[in-house]
Amino acid sequence: MSHRPRPHVAIPPLGLPRGALPPQSPHLNSPAYDIQVTPPPYDNAWDDEEPPSSGTPRPRAQSLYQSENPIGRSSSAAVTGYMPFPEPQIYRSASATASQAHLGHKYSRSDLGPASLRLQRDPSLSSLTTDVSSAYYPYDDTEFYASGSQDSHGASDDSTEELSRDLSQISLQSDGVRLFQTGQLPDRDEEWHKLVPPEALNTLGKSEVQRQSVIFEVFKAEREYVFDLEAVREVFIEPLRSASPPIIRESFLHKFIAEVFGNLDQVVSHHQRMLAALFARQREQHPIVQSVSDIILDTALKEDFRSSYEVYIKNYPLAESRHRKELSQNQDYQAFIQSVSSDPRIRKRDLTTFLSRPVTRLPRLNLLLEQILKRTEDGHVDKETLPIILDILTSCVKSTQPGIEAAENKVKFWALAQSLVFQRGELIDMDLYADTRSLVRLAPVSRWNRTETGLSSWVDLTAALLDNFLILTREETRPNGAVKRYLVSRPIPLSFLRLGSFTSPVENRRDGLKFHSLYPFSISHAASKSRRYTLYVETEAERRKWHMVFQEAIGLHRARQEGNMYFEPQTLTDGFFRLPTTKTRGSKPTGRISTATPFSAGGRKFLAVGCFSGIYAGHWQEENFHRALPLSNPVSIFAVETVGHKPFHRFLIHHDGSLVSYSLDLLGRIGLGQADPRSFASSLEKHDSTNVLITRVVQMGKRVLVVYASKRLFQSTLDLHVLEAVDANSPALNPKRSTNGGSNRFFRPYGDPGFVAKDAHDITALVKTIAISTQDRIVILDPTNLTRSAITFVPDFSDTSSSSADMTALRKRLEGMKPLGLLRCTSTELLVVYDSIGCYVTRHGVPSRSSGYIRWECKATSFAARGNHVLLFSQNFVEIRNILTGLLVQVIEGQDIRLLHSEEDGILAVMRGEHDDEAGASEKVVELRETAEIVGPRTATTMPMPAMWEEWDM
Repeated sequence: MSHRPRPHVAIPPLGLPRGALPPQSPHLNSPAYDIQVTPPPYDNAWDDEEPPSSGTPRPRAQSLYQSENPIGRSSSAAVTGYMPFPEPQIYRSASATASQAHLGHKYSRSDLGPASLRLQRDPSLSSLTTDVSSAYYPYDDTEFYASGSQDSHGASDDSTEELSRDLSQISLQSDGVRLFQTGQLPDRDEEWHKLVPPEALNTLGKSEVQRQSVIFEVFKAEREYVFDLEAVREVFIEPLRSASPPIIRESFLHKFIAEVFGNLDQVVSHHQRMLAALFARQREQHPIVQSVSDIILDTALKEDFRSSYEVYIKNYPLAESRHRKELSQNQDYQAFIQSVSSDPRIRKRDLTTFLSRPVTRLPRLNLLLEQILKRTEDGHVDKETLPIILDILTSCVKSTQPGIEAAENKVKFWALAQSLVFQRGELIDMDLYADTRSLVRLAPVSRWNRTETGLSSWVDLTAALLDNFLILTREETRPNGAVKRYLVSRPIPLSFLRLGSFTSPVENRRDGLKFHSLYPFSISHAASKSRRYTLYVETEAERRKWHMVFQEAIGLHRARQEGNMYFEPQTLTDGFFRLPTTKTRGSKPTGRISTATPFSAGGRKFLAVGCFSGIYAGHWQEENFHRALPLSNPVSIFAVETVGHKPFHRFLIHHDGSLVSYSLDLLGRIGLGQADPRSFASSLEKHDSTNVLITRVVQMGKRVLVVYASKRLFQSTLDLHVLEAVDANSPALNPKRSTNGGSNRFFRPYGDPGFVAKDAHDITALVKTIAISTQDRIVILDPTNLTRSAITFVPDFSDTSSSSADMTALRKRLEGMKPLGLLRCTSTELLVVYDSIGCYVTRHGVPSRSSGYIRWECKATSFAARGNHVLLFSQNFVEIRNILTGLLVQVIEGQDIRLLHSEEDGILAVMRGEHDDEAGASEKVVELRETAEIVGPRTATTMPMPAMWEEWDM
């Protein structure tokens, strides 16, 4: 090796040495498990030796991920229960004590031991190289090199101590140890035998020579390891932090460094302290270092040392993936990595080499300690201490394996996520980069597919089962080697995934002239009869594997959903309201529920329900209901209570084309069974009976308005009316009867009537405006001034900019779809809700997000909004989605689900109940209550919203 000059680094004689500080150039040229020790040349042991063959192969370096036993130990004592750790002691080894008895003794061939302990060298080489992961010296049985054995214990302790003192004095005079620790020795001289006087090599036994060589390797490897970790901080981390202009965007820099370099500082701090102690021991005892096991044991016993490694190693696959991703996407980062490769501390090694150093360090240290243990004689303290250290480090490495596998799985998942290619225009949020997201299985499948021309053929696909979705893709490898996965169908949420047959007979697939067997299984989408898939795999074991992982993934998904509900259904009544069935006997059932609303009266909370047989009222969450009116199948009911300090106390009913109201207080008394329904009927006030089709109660500031649309005969449009609720304390409500038989005392006309298209079917209340849903679009109006209100159509496709092609595609997608209403998302966006999809528009009504759209899993009949979520109601499911992203966060299942009420006071729905007997099939009214976060914040979903909208006064 060539000599690389290094600056002198002084080490103080007392206190912690600066050996932990990095020399200017590392010397780890070999792979992580290629540990080399160069023993000294023995002048009088080679008389009859033949030089080794130059073609002898070196042992292959092993990766931590390639070996089933990453520690490399053939056997190890397991630590079970309580183990008293012995106090380490420092004393001379038996081999050192025996060395004096052989001073001047020339070993003959008959003195030599087994072949595995023979030393052999090539006379043409200046040094010898030995790999401690295998036998040190591969001799034949005819040659032997003696060690300090039981026949060499004739020397006295006094003579041994004198020899040690003499050798130490000689070594200290040469100052070789200090040059080694400061990194000033040439590479070729960084060997133990180069720092030992020649007389020592002729007096020490072979086993002790080998032992000292390995101990020296411990010092050397630890020094290089600390240097490399410190180089990461000095060459990579600190320049990234101080770069101007920034290499990584400032908003992501801290996160990037945390993801790539993890807790590297914690790891290096432990080894800096251990290296300082090792160097102090080396200066104290060189050339015969009795033991370093006490220093290593003291470090290994520290819980934070082991936990630091566990954290780092488990994060390593993610760190490497994050580095490579930035390298492929950030040209400034590429240039930076290239520029620092010329640093003498880096020597053109890739950053991944440095990131992997802690992953391989403990197994490599274990190999060195095993070699020391092999060459330590009985009675030495290392015989007791080293097995303890080996077990501790082995357990630490093994404990990281599950974490490494999980992290590697996460890396595979990220690669999958980045390779997905979605259909243009469709916005699909699968929450792919959530911390909890995981890839359950990724494997090839086949499908018998019918093409657009009507022909059928086999198609090879890749099925990816995530913890929340199943994805079917078709893979394509680009010329640059990148793999793209095109979705062949929309991902299936696990909430909707259903398993079919996994035992169907084997089918044959023909490829050319060859046939081979395939094993089919079927899956389907619970809300779509057309989304049924039969997939094929090549073995029965593969089919069983898919069945098992499907069951486990669906079960875990359901458990997470139940334990993390955003909206929890709370049953208000289940059993009182019944549907007639073939089993029905006795009294008539109440019939199908059409509407409901909560209300308060007299300080108590009640529930009013409209159904086939009339309108009922009962105390909240009690089954004892009383019929207030015999009005069959009311379209909608509203409780107009108190707004601010204004009491209204009216119960508004849209029934049979008429709009009427009654006393809310009397309805409460009926709910308690304390009033006669005739007294409640006498509080009637009629408001309109001209074929009312739609009614909605909205609040505009301090006003409560009733907006309704009615149709007159032969009219091509609908009349739009607004009534204002009158304060119950207003003088206008004093006993003064109107000429029209009591109409419009509690609600009076507000402004002049307007008109709307005849196909209008619903009204959504905004803040200062209303959105009227028609057959193909939504109209925005000001209810306080219908005749002069500016009319806005949503979505607005009149834009002719460069994005008009995307708008045209969206407009075509919306053809035939029924708009249900509007929702606020952010200060600049609205979500337009259709029965099958949703799309985002600006506050001007123009499609945003490149005219993208979200497809619901079910065809919605109605929707409700609460907080950051939109609830989409269909016959058998309630989809709960994030308003801002469309992410499906929860699914509620039921039968014959209908939305009854959606206001600030709650969301009420009805579905089939739990009772089906002679009284009929029960209908269950539930309140969907938004749950609160228990620990930690949920994913941010919305942005701050202003109190008023500039454009539509929302």
